[in-house]
Amino acid sequence: MIGKTFKRDGAAEDVEAKGFDAYDMRLGDLMRGERATMGKSLLDVQRELKIKAAYIAAIENADPSAFDTPGFIAGYVRSYARYLGMNPEEAFDTFCEESGFVTAHGMSAKASSRKGKTYDPAATPLGQDIFASSATPFIPAGDAVFSGIEPRAIGSIAVMLALIAGLGYGGWTVVQEVQKVQFAPVEQTPVVLSDLDPLAGGATGGQADDAIAGFNAPSADALDRLYRPQALDVPVLVARDAPISTLSPSSIGTFAAPDVPEAPVIATNSAPQEDPSPVQVVAPPVPELQLVAVRPAWVRVQSADGTVIFEGVMEPGENFAVPATEEPARLRVGESGAMYFAVNGVHYGPVGPTGVVTSGVELSAQSLTETYVVADLSADADLAEIVNVAEVAVDE
Repeated sequence: MIGKTFKRDGAAEDVEAKGFDAYDMRLGDLMRGERATMGKSLLDVQRELKIKAAYIAAIENADPSAFDTPGFIAGYVRSYARYLGMNPEEAFDTFCEESGFVTAHGMSAKASSRKGKTYDPAATPLGQDIFASSATPFIPAGDAVFSGIEPRAIGSIAVMLALIAGLGYGGWTVVQEVQKVQFAPVEQTPVVLSDLDPLAGGATGGQADDAIAGFNAPSADALDRLYRPQALDVPVLVARDAPISTLSPSSIGTFAAPDVPEAPVIATNSAPQEDPSPVQVVAPPVPELQLVAVRPAWVRVQSADGTVIFEGVMEPGENFAVPATEEPARLRVGESGAMYFAVNGVHYGPVGPTGVVTSGVELSAQSLTETYVVADLSADADLAEIVNVAEVAVDE
């Protein structure tokens, strides 16, 4: 009994271990390995080969149903195999064996886009989109709403907004201060306001009329004073005595002849004669300048600052005395041949040819006497008639 041996029934037989090469490698595993070796993702392959990542994943999974058009499967598989450095024909044959895909004739219905839209084309998907699955490993996770906001940038934005607000408020304050009008209080009421009584004309309306009736307009002499010559800064002195060389000893001094009694002076009503050489303290009087129209003519006289002194149609025989201003006025006449100048009673002109408009004529005695010649009365009968009438009026 001791030497009896026992034999176990059903002992496990030795199984030979398989090596790495003993396993069958599918086409998708080979392609994924080559793609991983190159360091490319499905999106990188899509960007470089211009083939959808869904189609690349379908090739690796040997799934022909993911393609919209079966006729393009052969080209996609060969292009992807060529991109990975594999034999395109062997890769396509292997794909057909693993997936059961058979190349259809170009005119057959299987080579065209997949059908299956029986009731609603818009509701039936054209193909399986691998991106529709949330478990797709190569799709990057969606970013959160506030993931693109940098916390440190919030402070910079706040500082910038505060700076803009401060500058805007400062500019608005400056504009308000510039437009503000301030009144300084005074102890004494201004003279103009103290002289005016706001209720002066409220009680009786006749007082205002009496004030207007008592107003005296300035006289013509007072207005003419505006055009009188201004006093000279330095008076012009004229010597009353002759030079010493012209003095005669017989008439002056010890050797002078005895004085002869002068004849008595008879008093007359005539005014005493003025000294021929008085001291000149004012400028010489301005020559009188007039515009003389011998025929109807439109005339406009403007001062140096552009103010219109006179504008209108002058009739034959009508004269206009040009006021003596600091700067000479300018003349514009529509009928140049009908207008003459009278400087101290001497006629010059005409302004220009007949039927011509003349502008910018300087109305000063010196400029007119230098520019124009004395008018020829024989050349213009109208002028001669007006001059004769004026002389007759003066004689009378």
